[in-house]
Amino acid sequence: MDDPTLADALAHDLDAAFEPLVRAHAGRCFAIALRVLGDPRDAEEVAQDALVRAYRALAGYESARIRDLRLRPWLATIVVNLCRNRIRRGRAPTTPLDGLAEVGREPAAPTEHGPVAVAERAAEREQLAALLATLPERYRVPVVLRHVDDLSYAELAEVLGRPEGTLKAQVHRGIAMLRAAAAEAEPEEVMA
Repeated sequence: MDDPTLADALAHDLDAAFEPLVRAHAGRCFAIALRVLGDPRDAEEVAQDALVRAYRALAGYESARIRDLRLRPWLATIVVNLCRNRIRRGRAPTTPLDGLAEVGREPAAPTEHGPVAVAERAAEREQLAALLATLPERYRVPVVLRHVDDLSYAELAEVLGRPEGTLKAQVHRGIAMLRAAAAEAEPEEVMA
């Protein structure tokens, strides 16, 4: 069910349509939280809390407001805000992000299927996850929402409450920081 149809169903009967909302968006909520926080347990708590908050909010909205909701950015906003609150309380992102590529999106089709290729891809995912976790929040969140969750810059602006131009610059800078960190890490791996 697409989001406009789902929003209509939620406006008509919240209780009946909430399960399809959860099925459609729980994985995304978890994936965003995992990539921002870095800890699967924290990400699971945030995703669950986000869906509970979404239900409570929808229960208080008028039908017309629910029909007008753009569910993807609205839910992403809730998740990002909950992640920020968790980080502010002193729970900084951690490095291990096991299964980064498996959560939320299908990985690209491998060109090789052997055990060496699988191990190399797993190591690359771990390295990328570790590098992503080191980015400052102002870059990490826009990079995750843009390149992991595929939100448009207009949706990013809606979620984060920042101008599109600022977000484009932050995404660009975040990607540049990731590339620089990856390039810096490569010589260390060759020597090891």
